[in-house]
Formats: sequence, structure tokens, C-alpha cells
Amino acid sequence: MQVVLTRETDWEGWRRATRALVLTGVAPEKITWRIGRVPAPLPEAQGTFNVPRNLVEIAALAFQAHARDRFDRLYRLVWRAHHGALPAAPQDDPALAEAQALAFAVRAEAHRMRTHMRFMPVEDADGPRFLGWYAPQHHVLEANAQLLARRFPDKRWSILTPEGSAHWDGGGHAALRFGPGARGIVDDATLATWWDAHHAALLQEAVPGSSVPEAEALDEAPRPPDLPPLGPVVLDLAPDPAVHRAAVEAGQCRRCDLWQPASQTVFGEGPAGAQVVFIGEQPGDQEDVIGRPFVGPAGQLLDRAMEEAGIDRRTIYITNAVKHFKFTPRGKRRIHQSPDATEIQVCRFWLDVERVQLAPRLLVLMGASGARAVLGRPVTVTRERGRPFALEDGQTAFITVHPSYLLRIPDPAGKAREYRAFVEDLRRVRALMEPA
Repeated sequence: MQVVLTRETDWEGWRRATRALVLTGVAPEKITWRIGRVPAPLPEAQGTFNVPRNLVEIAALAFQAHARDRFDRLYRLVWRAHHGALPAAPQDDPALAEAQALAFAVRAEAHRMRTHMRFMPVEDADGPRFLGWYAPQHHVLEANAQLLARRFPDKRWSILTPEGSAHWDGGGHAALRFGPGARGIVDDATLATWWDAHHAALLQEAVPGSSVPEAEALDEAPRPPDLPPLGPVVLDLAPDPAVHRAAVEAGQCRRCDLWQPASQTVFGEGPAGAQVVFIGEQPGDQEDVIGRPFVGPAGQLLDRAMEEAGIDRRTIYITNAVKHFKFTPRGKRRIHQSPDATEIQVCRFWLDVERVQLAPRLLVLMGASGARAVLGRPVTVTRERGRPFALEDGQTAFITVHPSYLLRIPDPAGKAREYRAFVEDLRRVRALMEPA
């Protein structure tokens, strides 16, 4: 039986087909999935259809992965779940674990797209439009475009990728439109000139697309257009070669016992020549799986605060005092456990490598562990935060709270108050980043 989806991200079409086929008893090996213009008729289905919430969350993200067999793989998981043959936890089933790995890869790519992409102002017949270019590794354009439309409903913008484009005309009656990609027209190596030469033709090629359902499990805020217009932003995003070699070596680090339960070493990331280094405590659960620092809930909050403070995350280096996730197993969950003084001291070797090779002017120490790793002493953040001070090596340090602290505040009013204070700290950091 052939099942036809209208596009690579036809999540609603896949869900309808999956429900109908599972309820009518069509086994996975009887189905061929493909992309086409006209969906094939589905069998009439009756009955109760229940899928665990965690599987729906994994599937909603994994569906956007650039994996040709993902439709079949996800259907097989739903088929097994409906028949009671699927464990609840990914670590108990290789197929479910593979789907979760795809989901994490998609989430990381969506985060990377919003972190690295910038918009450039151009003028067309209707006024200013902001154009963004990115080449995603997974099918995250539609979900990111939906988030951007919700966050900036009054701005006119277009996102161009090699495979597709998204267009938003602003205003109360605007519709999100998807059109052809820019493959063969835009080369990301010529980011400084592409928009000037081709934006008019690209905008003319936009064609209306079908409506897209609300994205699930993608709640990170997208990067905003650069306002006021600053023109092209061209940055060397390549990592420092020596830091990159250290990251590879750290993957085999056995200096303490934290490497044993952790999934991998999570080293810092940022461009060569970064003059500001943000230092947190340790990677969290999502960072441990994805392998990048500050991509989980605390990282999402930090991204939003940086945006409000005017800090471009692409220009800074971000790392942790400890490079492995320390946790306590609690059932199927992994509960964060703060590293002790010995673990911080042992892992300082890698932090020193990052500091020496990058030679930044400013260190932003987030939380007590990040501060202790640099200062070599216990730190009371509430007493020492918010003011710059000189270090013996000539660098400047600035202490603030760790964004995870804000996530733990139960009172909404208190959380909002502390978030505003955190943004104010980052604005002070932004002022310190200005050339002397």
C-alpha cells in the first residue's frame, strides 16, 4: 500500500495516515511511504487510538529529520505502541532510542538555525523587508518560520534555504507562505553579497503554500531581525584550531569519574578570536545527549535574555566549568547533581586551555560553580554579582546568576523580577564588550 504525503514536513498527513492504518491493521511491512502532489485515499478507521505522550513528542521532532526512512521508522514505533510492545523509556529499546536521537538532532539544528541566522534589510516595492539565509541540515524551516511569525507579526521578512523559502508580509491578515528554495542562486560563502544581487528575483519567485500546523515541542524563541538595520553581518564562525583539538582530546578525558555515566564530553563552542567567554556549571540532560553547551531549557532562556540585552551569541564563546553531566538516576529520569569542588578543580585543566587559547578580555561567570572554577574559591553570587573586577592575568570577570536558577523560581512574579535583573546584568556585560 502506498501512502502519499504532500511534502517532507506533512506531519498532519502522516498522523492521519498512521491512525487510519494502525486501526485497520495494516502492518508496517505492507506500506510504502512517498512524497507526491495528491494524497492517496485512506481506509475508514474506527476504534480507540492511544499513543504515549513521550512518543508523540519524539515523533513530532524526529519527523523533521533529514532521514529518508523516518516515516516508516516512526510508523513502526506507533504500531508497536498501539499493540503494547513498546517500552516507555528510549534507553530500553534501540528503535525508540534511534528516534530520540533524531529528535535531539532536529532540536539542535533548530536551535542552531535561530542562533546563527541574521536578517539583512532590503527595500522592495512595499517597503523594508528582512531577508535571512541559512542551509539547515534538517527540515526545520517551517517550524522556525511559524515561531518567527508569532513573535514578529508586524515585520515583513523572508527566510531562504537551499530547499525552500518562507515569506511573511506582516499585518493582521498575513499568511505564512512557503516557496521554492535558493539552491544554485545563493552561496553561503558569499553571504555579504547575495542579498544585494538576487533578493528582488527571489522575492518574485515566492509562491503560496499550504497552511502549516502548529509546531510541537519547539518552544525556543527565534532570533529577531537586526534592528535598526545594520547591513550585512559577516563573521568568522570557525572555531579556534587549538580549541578544536582540545575538544577532540577531551572526548577521551578520564581525569575524574564523571565520564562513566555521561553520554559524552560537552566542550565549549564559539568562534576563534571571541573576546568574551561565558562560563556555566556543567552540561544538562539535553546537552549531554546533543553534545553542545546551553541548548536545553537554561540555554533557551539565556538566548532570550541575550537577545534583549543586545548580545550576539555568535560572537561569544560559551562553555562550562565541568565538561560532563553529573546526575543521579531517579527511575527513568536523570536528575542534575552539582559538581563538587574536586571535580571543578580537576576539570579546570580544560577551562584553562580554552582561556589561554582564546585569550578573551572578559569572562562572564554564571553561577557559583562557574565563578569558583575561575576564582578558585567559594563564591556567594548574590553578594558579588553585577560588577566587573580585574583578574591577575589581566582579564576582567563579571559574576551573574546561572540561567537555570531562574527556571527553579516557583513564584511567577519573582521569576519575572529575577529575569529582568539577569537581563540588566547582561546589558552591563554588553557595555563591557564595547571596545575601549
